[in-house]
Amino acid sequence: MSEHLWNIGIVLILAGFLVTFVAIVLSLKTFKGKGKVRGGGAIIIGPFPIIVGTDKESVKILLLLSIVLIGLLLVFMAVSYLIFR
Repeated sequence: MSEHLWNIGIVLILAGFLVTFVAIVLSLKTFKGKGKVRGGGAIIIGPFPIIVGTDKESVKILLLLSIVLIGLLLVFMAVSYLIFR
């Protein structure tokens, strides 16, 4: 079981690096003056998201992603409870 958790951890770390790399590549076009800068951020404390953004569209996207993330967290917690009880 610990080997599976190790593999999941490595995959999540690599996915984080990939998302960061893609974000950097996509943001490079704004330095050339071709794009409009929009952005936001979310801090999730327990099941409560705190969301800030530069426009309404960014806030909507972050809210949707936060809801999905909290849903996945609840599913993983339920599955781990069933497996390890």
